[in-house]
Amino acid sequence: MAPIDSRELNLTDVSETDVTPLVPKEELNAWKRGFTPQAEIWNGRFAMLGVTLVLATVLILNWGWLGF
Repeated sequence: MAPIDSRELNLTDVSETDVTPLVPKEELNAWKRGFTPQAEIWNGRFAMLGVTLVLATVLILNWGWLGF
């Protein structure tokens, strides 16, 4: 195996890539209706909040696996 040259393994240099965001950062938290990336971000946040609240309720009230 040949040693890796430091010029070949430059993981911090991203100037050569052309990455264009799908949605500008300032619009990610905008409250928009419909099937938009912003709405999907909010749906995911509310889903994570719901799962967290259910798990906390199960653990606090000692219900086992949702009472089964």
